[in-house]
Amino acid sequence: MFKSDPAVLAVMDSYSGELKEALLGLRALILKTAEEHENIGLLHEALKWGQPSYLTVQPKTGTTIRIDRDKSDLGDFALYVNCQSSLISDWRTLFPALTFGGDRSVHFKLNRPLPKSELRHMIAMALTYHSSKRNQSKNR
Repeated sequence: MFKSDPAVLAVMDSYSGELKEALLGLRALILKTAEEHENIGLLHEALKWGQPSYLTVQPKTGTTIRIDRDKSDLGDFALYVNCQSSLISDWRTLFPALTFGGDRSVHFKLNRPLPKSELRHMIAMALTYHSSKRNQSKNR
């Protein structure tokens, strides 16, 4: 299930055509990935720090994913997660060819195809981050 926020689409509509299409494509990938994993539950779309954000609310299985244009020199747009999580470190190990920014982001260029397989895996990891951590603690 998914709860959308019209303010998110308004932000995306404010971007140029190519960037808007890329962000809408990334949004669609987030929504599809969440839909394919029944353990994720209700996904809520909202603006956090002015960025389109996706968080699990019922149950709270994952950490928030944010997407936006990239203001750094690393790419044209990016996917952001909480820098206190281990996600970026895990993703660096799994997908060393991708471009990462510190402990909070993975960056993409408009002129290159999205690594959809890798992104699906990363999105699923983020949206199940808390439940995965709880399961690891139980198994110790």
